[in-house]
Amino acid sequence: MARRAFVRVRNLVRVAAAVSAYMLVVRPRQLRWGAKDAEVARTMPGDELVNRPHFNATRAVTIRATPEAIWPWLVQMGCTRAGLYSYDWIDNGRKPSAERIVPELQQIELGQFVPLTPNGKWGMWVKGFEPDRWMLWGRKHDDASLLWSLEPVDATHTRLITRLRVRYVFTFPWLAYYLLQDVGDIFMMRKSMLGIKRRAERAA
Repeated sequence: MARRAFVRVRNLVRVAAAVSAYMLVVRPRQLRWGAKDAEVARTMPGDELVNRPHFNATRAVTIRATPEAIWPWLVQMGCTRAGLYSYDWIDNGRKPSAERIVPELQQIELGQFVPLTPNGKWGMWVKGFEPDRWMLWGRKHDDASLLWSLEPVDATHTRLITRLRVRYVFTFPWLAYYLLQDVGDIFMMRKSMLGIKRRAERAA
């Protein structure tokens, strides 16, 4: 019995140490991957949609292409559309994301549904956009928003900045989902942003 109690305590200590390391060291860094202090601090389109978010991530990457050259890659995003340029075996039903601009997927309008699961049933809606500058997705009840922003650096370079804001629901099974998102979102988002960068730079 004493040995079992010792093992339980030891495992609890390990779990507590892992959680503490994530919250104090890993999480603050992944919430601002690639972003500058000014990009993290400033207000951006869509911030007003989600009040007091539990998850507020601003990520950024510099792309060697103009906003006009990157914009078409953003507009056509979505499962059952051109894909999300991330890990297709996870979020696109194993179907490869598009490697070209798809003309028939270049439409965008307010209220347009953007599917984010392979079955096309779950996703976000277009809440606002300014062509060649930014596109905002949000959930129906405004408990999550995702901004894609293009900001020119010079004549040939652009900053792609994303901001994901989510208000968690602390009930089962949603809590398990949000915990998984909290830890895993950086891997999917980083892959997606680098996928956009690769495609846009190759085309340019």
